[in-house]
Amino acid sequence: MKEKADIKKIALMLAQKAYDKKGQNITIMDLEGISMLSDYFVVVSASNPKHAQSVADEMEDAGAEAGVTVVHREGYREGEWILLDFGDIICHIFSGETREFYGLEELWSDAATVPFEGE
Repeated sequence: MKEKADIKKIALMLAQKAYDKKGQNITIMDLEGISMLSDYFVVVSASNPKHAQSVADEMEDAGAEAGVTVVHREGYREGEWILLDFGDIICHIFSGETREFYGLEELWSDAATVPFEGE
């Protein structure tokens, strides 16, 4: 079992990789005690489906380099909402208005957010 601090460090690294690929409005949500799905959500906006795919590719490659692999991926072909499930971390990459439509931040409003500004 991974330590919470190690999982958080990976979530921050994945968020940074999304930022490096020009991902926007990046939010890291701490789901400890709220959900059994994962420890963290990393939510990212992209400007279009191709951009979302590029962000997802970067995050997946960086995760593999850090020793975490995607156990499930959805939505990559369409690129409107790409879900990368790393187990302890689930990344959601949205293009267009899809993020607003589904409102994950509102659905999981009980979750604390982890400060992230990108470097």
